[in-house]
Amino acid sequence: MLHYALVFLIVAIIAAVLGFGSLAGMAATIAKVLFVVFLILAVVSFIKKG
Repeated sequence: MLHYALVFLIVAIIAAVLGFGSLAGMAATIAKVLFVVFLILAVVSFIKKG
């Protein structure tokens, strides 16, 4: 999950540099959502183990 968030972040940065504003915004939003999902799953995993 974290891997996909980083991939979308890199896509957003490249799209912003190339001038694709809307694509960069969408990719950044997807990266944020995936990062939040990763954090939630990580916390749940740590709570279940302990």
